[in-house]
Amino acid sequence: MNHTAVLDVADLPEHGLGTASQTYWGTLAFMLIEGTGFALAIVVYLYLMSLAPQWPLGAPPPDLLAGTTLTGVLIASLVPNLFLARWAQRQELWKVRIGLIVMTVLGIAPLILRVFEFPAMHIEWDRNAYGSIVWLMLGLHTTHIITDLVETVVLTCLMFSRHGDSPRRYGDVSDNVMYWNFVVITWLPIYACLYWFPRL
Repeated sequence: MNHTAVLDVADLPEHGLGTASQTYWGTLAFMLIEGTGFALAIVVYLYLMSLAPQWPLGAPPPDLLAGTTLTGVLIASLVPNLFLARWAQRQELWKVRIGLIVMTVLGIAPLILRVFEFPAMHIEWDRNAYGSIVWLMLGLHTTHIITDLVETVVLTCLMFSRHGDSPRRYGDVSDNVMYWNFVVITWLPIYACLYWFPRL
């Protein structure tokens, strides 16, 4: 039986970056699903607020310090994250290693601030509907910070191993950068709901 080659793909790279990568599309789909979850939580928050005679229920508005500081840290983290994306695109190993270490620290910082944020809400999760939705929204976002932090730590370890300097790993770093941007962007409407809507 004779076989005729239609197209020789021997010279194509084994892994692609960005839209040429399957994990890029998987990460994008994952973000779409999670973004829908955040949107639903915000809708529930707004719905409960529309029904309540006063908002927040049975508590003063949250203290601004912890949440605003956390927001500032998250927004500031976008700068080194964008540099990390550029270095991963150029496959600059040492710069990527340094960028991942910086992003690991910037992934831990919001978790420390989040410890102070829960008490700043002035309400327990089981006190009423307001407490439940506030803790749900903070809990959802905390889970996403932890998820990205774990992935960043694993990637940092991989980039310092013999497996680090490969196109596939740089693609993983690029996807992780995109996910962190998502974590930061999704926090902004949650921050507005939790901290400023009760002051309207």
